[in-house]
Amino acid sequence: MAANGSTGSATEPPGLETQWREIDSLNQQQLRAGDSWYLLDKRWFDRWKEFVHTGDQNSTSYPGKIDNTPLYEDLDSYHLKERLSENEDFILVPAEAWHKLLSWYDMMKDQPPLERKVVDLPSTVKVEVYPVEIYLCLSSNLESTVPASFSRADKIHAIHQKIRQHFDVSETAESRLWMRSTDSSLERLRNLNMTVLDSCLSSGMTVIMEIRNADGTWPTTRPQIMRNSADEDSYRGLPGVCGLTNLGNTCFMNSALQCLSNTPPLTEYFLRNSYLEELNFSNPLGMKGEIAEAYADVIKQMWSGRHYSVVPRAFKTKVGHFASQFLGYQQHDSQELLSFLLDGLHEDLNRVKKKEYIELRDADGRPDQEVAEEAWRNHLRRNDSVIVDTFHGLFKSTLVCPECNKVSVTFDPFCYLSVPLPVSKERVMEVFYVSLDPTAKPTQYRLIVPKAGRVSDLCAALSQATDVPPNQMAVADVFNHRFYRIYQADESLSCILDRDDIFVYQLSSGCVDQDGEEVVMAVYMRERSHYRDYGSGSNSYGTSLFGHPLLMSVPRAQCTREDLYQLLLKRLARYVRPLDPSEEVEEEEEEDDEEELYKAQTNGVSDDEGEEDSEEAGPSKKEEETQEGNQAEEQNNCQSEASPSSEGEERAEEEESSSEPDRGSSTEEGQSACGSTDTNSQDTTDGDQSAGAEPSGKEDEDEDEEDEEEAASCAQANKRLPGRRRYTERRKKALFTIQAVNSNGTTERGMGEADGSFSFSSQPYVAIDWDPDMKKKYYNENEAEKYIKHQSMDVPHQQTTVQLQECIELFTTVETLEEENPWYCPTCKKHQLATKKLDLWSLPEVLIIHLKRFSYTKYSREKLDTIVEFPLRDLDFSGFLLKKTVNSTEPPCRYDLIAVSNHYGGLRDGHYTSYARNKDNGQWYYFDDSKVTYAREEQIVTSAAYLLFYQRQDKIRQPTVPPPAPSSTQPENHVSSQTLDGVDGASSCVSMETD
Repeated sequence: MAANGSTGSATEPPGLETQWREIDSLNQQQLRAGDSWYLLDKRWFDRWKEFVHTGDQNSTSYPGKIDNTPLYEDLDSYHLKERLSENEDFILVPAEAWHKLLSWYDMMKDQPPLERKVVDLPSTVKVEVYPVEIYLCLSSNLESTVPASFSRADKIHAIHQKIRQHFDVSETAESRLWMRSTDSSLERLRNLNMTVLDSCLSSGMTVIMEIRNADGTWPTTRPQIMRNSADEDSYRGLPGVCGLTNLGNTCFMNSALQCLSNTPPLTEYFLRNSYLEELNFSNPLGMKGEIAEAYADVIKQMWSGRHYSVVPRAFKTKVGHFASQFLGYQQHDSQELLSFLLDGLHEDLNRVKKKEYIELRDADGRPDQEVAEEAWRNHLRRNDSVIVDTFHGLFKSTLVCPECNKVSVTFDPFCYLSVPLPVSKERVMEVFYVSLDPTAKPTQYRLIVPKAGRVSDLCAALSQATDVPPNQMAVADVFNHRFYRIYQADESLSCILDRDDIFVYQLSSGCVDQDGEEVVMAVYMRERSHYRDYGSGSNSYGTSLFGHPLLMSVPRAQCTREDLYQLLLKRLARYVRPLDPSEEVEEEEEEDDEEELYKAQTNGVSDDEGEEDSEEAGPSKKEEETQEGNQAEEQNNCQSEASPSSEGEERAEEEESSSEPDRGSSTEEGQSACGSTDTNSQDTTDGDQSAGAEPSGKEDEDEDEEDEEEAASCAQANKRLPGRRRYTERRKKALFTIQAVNSNGTTERGMGEADGSFSFSSQPYVAIDWDPDMKKKYYNENEAEKYIKHQSMDVPHQQTTVQLQECIELFTTVETLEEENPWYCPTCKKHQLATKKLDLWSLPEVLIIHLKRFSYTKYSREKLDTIVEFPLRDLDFSGFLLKKTVNSTEPPCRYDLIAVSNHYGGLRDGHYTSYARNKDNGQWYYFDDSKVTYAREEQIVTSAAYLLFYQRQDKIRQPTVPPPAPSSTQPENHVSSQTLDGVDGASSCVSMETD
């Protein structure tokens, strides 16, 4: 009988036995992932099975149309009941069996077929009875959701297409998907080729489609854009002419991004959304597509034409996540960032999903063309991306063993050329020369010295200009009014940086030996405070350094207070006014206890002050600083001021009975020591803190002897003290006092001998201590700071200029491998210092040339400020290529400049900017973080050029937008002239909201 039904006409079924045989055979097939199986109500299937086994076509047991009503929760939504069991509530039949039964018996009206997919789960393959039921919506209207069911084997792309169809989203609109499990938990669905199961989507979740804004941003993570206008949508500018906010020392990143942004083939690739189809989420060497997506977001914002400046915070965060060296806000190298970014983009967009192992072969005498083609094919078998298409070239590497002359030839790909700069063997140094003539001002000289020379070479060069023998010169680095370092003649000049303030002092005689008759003394200028420092537990007077220090050779016999005072008066005569005869003798006055205590002070600094001064001369200037001579040399004998002979006369008056003329001084020391023991203990502590070492100890018997001497001296002093306070005196006034100090000029040391002379076991340092009132009256600060410039300073410093072609020639020059990087010779079976030569074989569409301005060796570090003359147009590489082009109709391998990354400053600080040519109008622009200005072609070639971007001429498209008129106005926040920050900083970082 014909089984007609409401859903259509059924075909004439075969015999009952044939029906059973066909369906039973189909039901025996194995489950295969991706196949479709159908649910049948178990009761209907049982009736059908009874019908085909016992009845005939006219039997009353005929099952009728396929009816799955018992499986549905209701007949409105046809939603499947929960917790149904196979072989109890339903059976599963393969697609072919279902279609046969449907054609024989038809199906109840409006009932949908219950098709289910076979999914390959981690532990088994099974039919997915209950698919994932999720909700779909747009980010612009999260309340309007629609339910949808998807198999766990379906791709995310199917969900993407379902949302587009249901919400009528244009195919050209760029979108991305998010899955939401709770109200606050959102996660990106990046890989559209991933299955629902692998994406961890489960029933009840919501998938949200987000559509990119016209300005290149995304609605849910819209960054704060720097604008002058309150209406953020009012600005319409030229795409690509957009600054990047400095987030804090991120100018290196901004410079590299601007250069890449103005590389036409790469930017057009991202603007066309071509990257979406090539994101590689499975590459273990990549970043799961996240770097490519973060870069695409920045490019789309910059080229939307709706921003003055973009905040690349999300990109910076992503870079730091995958490259920890870029975490934080330290200064970095733009070339290092560029290298990481190009490699990251390549791996994220690598079209090779599974890299195969390839064994590299040596040339072994084969023709270069054959070996090069093989090397390039092997490279593409593992690396195939837009980065390879745009930036990768091939060079030939030739190694020759010096012992067996084995020649090894390989062809290796490159992403950029790092070319060396010709290094000059000479160096220009500027020094200040301080003559022995006290009336002569310091003279600034510009000298040419060997770059690998020593301090003696510097002295020899200065000797030619001054006619002073080199052995009568002492060279020192002055920093913060003190000697940071006093150089020996055999020290390398590489220790001296260009920014150091180098002073060369003329000595009265040469070859000063440590145990000779003369000693080189370092003299500091200190000003004593009006007030004592009671905060540290002592009542000493604080001091601060000022002026320029001195180095002078002094006969050891004249290292007494009186002799030093007279020597220093002569040496400082140019800017220290001597006392008039009328001022030499003070009025009679009776000293009170307060004045006596003031004199007894050793002019030391308190513990806190000592620490602060030590820190000023510490590693804040130079990391490798080692404090010299900063060991406390406190003696157990008493301390006192190093004053001139006026106090000696005063004491002589008090002790006329004494037969020794200097006994008064010795006794004064005893009074100071006994009357201010806190000062001694404070100075010792200060010395420990400042120098970081304990005072040198002595033998027990020496200590006992000194203790006895000190006790006797203190007893005598205490005996005389009451009488001294009762006397009035007439004494000579002193301009300053002299105090032995450490190398930092802070911690005071023992005076030495009992006769008032100084005793030094190492480099002597003394300080001239000025009372503030005396300094103001007798010390001429303006005169002390004056200096004159030698005629050598008037000669303009000629910067070295080289041609870019010279750098490329140097790149292809034969060199010998260093000991740290030998080559293993397969013939000699050992490592050899082979000769190596690099030659260019093929060049990419966009050639990046890295000028190696930063030079690092075991002995020195420097930045080369050589001006490299590079052409803006028609850079011809045909003379450097081993592979010759066959087609001669066009000039081979000619390149035009499209971008430059600049670095201003030195090794430790600096600032990055960039020049770039806009691909749409052909105009050059200068990018300085968030500031963008027009640039003229004659401005581009500078000594700051660091990275050069060239594009092959046959790939350059003509501008599609006319260049701006010279008088065209610029946006208000775009400066009209170039403004350069000397060092990098976060001054331009105005908007710092989290993206």
